[in-house]
Amino acid sequence: MFVPRRALLGSSVPGSLLQAERWASAPGYGLSVPCRCVHACSLSGFQCDCSWFFFLFCVFLFTLVWLYIAIIILNDFHNFNEFIFKQQKLWLDWSLVLLIATAVLITYSAVLLVLALCLQLCGQPLKLHWLHKILLIITALVVAAAFTGLGIKWAEEWRSARISLQATGPFLHIGIVGGMTLLAWPLASVIYRAHNTGLKVFLLLAYSAAMIALYLAPLGITSPCIMEENQLPPKPALVGHRGAPMLAPENTLMSLRKAVDCDVQVFETDVMVSADGVPFLMHDEKLTRTTNVQTVFPERAALNSTAFNWTDLQQLNAGSWFLERRPFPSVQSLSHGDRVQATRQKIPSLGQVLDAAKESNISIMFDLRPENHSDYQSFVNATLAVILQSGIPLQQVLWLPDGFREQVKQQVPGVQQVYGRKRLQDEKEPLLHVNLPYQDMSSEEIKQYRQDNISVNLYVVNQPWLFSVLWCSGVSSVTTNACQVLKEMKRPIWLLPSSTYLMIWIVVDCVSFLMILWAFLLMKKCSQRRRTAGECTDAGSSVPGGSLQADSLPQWSVAEPGRL
Repeated sequence: MFVPRRALLGSSVPGSLLQAERWASAPGYGLSVPCRCVHACSLSGFQCDCSWFFFLFCVFLFTLVWLYIAIIILNDFHNFNEFIFKQQKLWLDWSLVLLIATAVLITYSAVLLVLALCLQLCGQPLKLHWLHKILLIITALVVAAAFTGLGIKWAEEWRSARISLQATGPFLHIGIVGGMTLLAWPLASVIYRAHNTGLKVFLLLAYSAAMIALYLAPLGITSPCIMEENQLPPKPALVGHRGAPMLAPENTLMSLRKAVDCDVQVFETDVMVSADGVPFLMHDEKLTRTTNVQTVFPERAALNSTAFNWTDLQQLNAGSWFLERRPFPSVQSLSHGDRVQATRQKIPSLGQVLDAAKESNISIMFDLRPENHSDYQSFVNATLAVILQSGIPLQQVLWLPDGFREQVKQQVPGVQQVYGRKRLQDEKEPLLHVNLPYQDMSSEEIKQYRQDNISVNLYVVNQPWLFSVLWCSGVSSVTTNACQVLKEMKRPIWLLPSSTYLMIWIVVDCVSFLMILWAFLLMKKCSQRRRTAGECTDAGSSVPGGSLQADSLPQWSVAEPGRL
């Protein structure tokens, strides 16, 4: 039978297929078997489209979660840059690489998902191109590899992610509820178009269960920043991590002065002892990252810092690397005067730093490294001698090393002892100061230590969101690279009374429920109109006598729909 082909304007392909099946299955048409094949093919294609749409949606969510994790780990990413430099001797701000790659993946999956939703709402099949299918699979594999690598090499960041939920939980809840509410439109369209009753029931039950869980999620959301304004603890004091490393070369006198300008109360640093017994400031065991040792002493560059005498150390420049490698984006905004000053920095001795701290009335907290050195006791003796000779008030010195701590207590009893551990149940003497990674203490523990008058310092805290959570928790102080940023914070990023949060929760859930109800009712009405229009078309195209002429058959063809 000849059927004229003409492009359909304003009608969808599934509608055309449905009309074709109805005409062909009418008595006397003689096309019921071929149209059953058409119906089977269209049903199979519909199920395939649903599968790929679901996979696309999962890839988008997967990538979105990774974007969130990537933003969270920016607080600690400088440690990753240092680790890569030690392994590969290559300095690069890898956070930019991470963010750019993540932005490309999330943008691609988001654009593809939006186009797929538009096709779904217009009643068009997805027909995902094979190239997009391959790219989606690659995207899923790349993000899965990133999660796996994070879990193996940087597992503590999972604890950072859990802490971040205390800052973002209430707002993530609102965003997820909003996203799932918008999903009701395409979901309702799929349900009313599907022929499989089991699929309809499954989708409806799964969506309902997800929304109920989201509506009740605030019951499990806790944040120390959900409190009344008058309950907010004092702002934590700032401890400069190696000074102010975003504004000056780390562990230099310039860095100490910049930290003082940021209202930092404690200068945190690392001390090593030279081959001739002079304590000096240096974090790394080798000098390659923060000095020009490869230029001055190329044959000795691989030696440990403690293998150099003080005369050799004074020949090294400890500031030029800061301008060349730009460890932080803030280096680009330094003034000309600061740049000139940075290029003139030398490795300072502990005595010079103690004199500067005494003059600026700032405390100093330091580790003595390396603790596994065979002459560590001599390092302790040399360091204590310099402290006593400097004349700095001993209460301004905070002692971190655990080695020979009892000896230190006897020789300089006025020095404040800071412990890098939590208190024990059978503690012989009460702890007054603890210094721990911010991942190691919960908000409840911080509050308990504060009630027991134990000073808690957590490191390294660079992002305002993290500082806000710890501020609300009642931490005493934080060690930071970004003292110039945290100095300007007058209050946490957000603070919500519990009654206000309860009201927001109820309003969001009610609005979401009404919008979902409206979406399903609207889609049901549209589906009924399409059925009515199809029945009218069937009635108008009936032919008496059981025969069908070419001119009496509607002019239709299955045009190739828009592909993704």
